[in-house]
Amino acid sequence: MTDFSTIRQYNFPTTIRFGAGAIKELPDHLLSAGLSRPLLVTDPMVSQLGFFKDIIRSLEAKGLSVEVFSAIHKNPVKSDVLNGGEAFVGTGRDSIIGIGGGAAMDVARAIVLRIHHHRDLFDYDDLIGGDQYVTGEVPYFVTVPTTSGTGSEVGRSAIISEDDTHRKRILFSPKLLAKIVYADPLLTMELPPFVTAATGMDALTHNLEAYLAKMFHPMCEGIALEGVTLINGAIARAVLKPDLESRSQMMIGSLMGAVAFQKGLGVVHSLAHPMSSLLDTHHGLANAVNLPYGMRFNIAGFEDKFRQIARTMGLPDESGEAVVERLFALNGELGLPTRLRDAGVRQEHIETLADLAVADFCHPNNPKPVSREDFKQLYIEAL
Repeated sequence: MTDFSTIRQYNFPTTIRFGAGAIKELPDHLLSAGLSRPLLVTDPMVSQLGFFKDIIRSLEAKGLSVEVFSAIHKNPVKSDVLNGGEAFVGTGRDSIIGIGGGAAMDVARAIVLRIHHHRDLFDYDDLIGGDQYVTGEVPYFVTVPTTSGTGSEVGRSAIISEDDTHRKRILFSPKLLAKIVYADPLLTMELPPFVTAATGMDALTHNLEAYLAKMFHPMCEGIALEGVTLINGAIARAVLKPDLESRSQMMIGSLMGAVAFQKGLGVVHSLAHPMSSLLDTHHGLANAVNLPYGMRFNIAGFEDKFRQIARTMGLPDESGEAVVERLFALNGELGLPTRLRDAGVRQEHIETLADLAVADFCHPNNPKPVSREDFKQLYIEAL
């Protein structure tokens, strides 16, 4: 059994300090890098929690000047980034620390881009070749995850929506990878059960979709399967009776999913993103409720891969349908909905959701093509 109270280091794809209490190393690390004026980027909920205030106190105790930026939406928009950039410049910061879940990480990473890159933010959209403009230096960037979901702490991209249309845009560059990650599972212990469940199912979705994605990347497939193993075995305990082992396994599984999905995602994320855009649905919840339906859509023609997923999950029936039933049961066990109507979707939303889904950037890597009619039928089935 792994001793998660011991702090260990591994380097993939950046330096990761992992283990209970790892966050205590942050002040000395910043000082050793010659930094003294960090901007802490987080969300409004995390900014009020005890561990966040402890982080501030630990930094100030070492003589560092701390500024906090937490005015961000749960589905981040462009104005969040612009306001954060103004906070960085206006208060004379020298580094950025993203602390929180996916929203905080996305905003922090986009601010990192913004500081020395002054074109319109969405000129850097990766889907239109915007990475070619990311040529300047970026501020020193550290990430501190407090959820086990998106795995954005090891990412190189940020998903930011337009303020008016809520269309999601991807900002990407290898320069946006954090210099170091402090992955301390103790920081997830204060999460309420719903957030633990929804973010955990998000991480499971990343691993499952990455494994199935059509892009060739066998190393990511191996990582994704191990991520499925860890999350499938730990998520119920992490939600219902959390302890250091289950929270640690969830954090590792989340990190693995984020590494694996450089291979691509698929139909589930393209079903989920429109719910966040149109209805401001929590991203993890949107993935969780759509996951069984999206996986069922992919079974035909990919039975061998679903057989491997079933084995990874330890299911006695090694079939795609058994995997789907396990996902339905898991949502129920975690107290998450299994129908879209219980997540705020109504019949009158279906057409708009289908339009948004077919325009989404994830499903082109799905193992099989997904048409607008397919999306519509999936929403109707899940409603």
